[in-house]
Amino acid sequence: MLVEVCANSLESAINAQEAGADRIELCSELGVGGITPSMGLIRLVKERLSIPIHVLLRPRSGHFTYSDTEFDVMKADILACKELGVDGIVSGVLKEDFSVDVERTKILVELSKPMHFTFHRAFDWAAQPMESLKVLEEMGVDTVLTSGQFPSAEQGLHLLEAWQKHTSIAIMAGGGVSPNNVLLFKQIGLRAVHCSGTSFGNTIELQGKISMNSTKHLVENTFASTNVETVRKMIQAVK
Repeated sequence: MLVEVCANSLESAINAQEAGADRIELCSELGVGGITPSMGLIRLVKERLSIPIHVLLRPRSGHFTYSDTEFDVMKADILACKELGVDGIVSGVLKEDFSVDVERTKILVELSKPMHFTFHRAFDWAAQPMESLKVLEEMGVDTVLTSGQFPSAEQGLHLLEAWQKHTSIAIMAGGGVSPNNVLLFKQIGLRAVHCSGTSFGNTIELQGKISMNSTKHLVENTFASTNVETVRKMIQAVK
């Protein structure tokens, strides 16, 4: 069974390889479900690791329906990953009705070739998952990362099993996969699992310090962007 580790840093990537992982999915900011890592991080991980490296292409946190400019960034990141010799791309796009955005996802798949393509956990928001699987299979997606549309993959076990029986795509269980339940996914016939294996360290005391986290930016049904008029007013005020 293939074990993919979601690595959020160079240290995590090195640790995953040392532990025996088959490959990594490299990303940043696990707290929001992962976003695209920096090109510098990708380059260093590629230099240090011998196992396959798949890179998450998600330009921001929140929902999976992207603007034209965000989609341009995603395409540019695929080309940059190709130049760095990355082995796989992890991405995906949904429409506002939560159906798979076939046109845009197909563009990403085609642009990624010959790299492996994984449709990520946007699938857990996808309407009509069985039909979505057929669409993804037809466009050449290799793997789907999913928790079975439940908060954890263990809760979605019955759906993961059913989906795998009806598609040639590798259904990769992700979301709450741990040493305590990982064998369950092998027993139902899955060929891959995804985990982070996270532990916490490098703790420092922040008593009395203001928080740098911004809750207003952690809303999944909208996204933040610079407002022209707001910035223009500030510039006019001081120039």
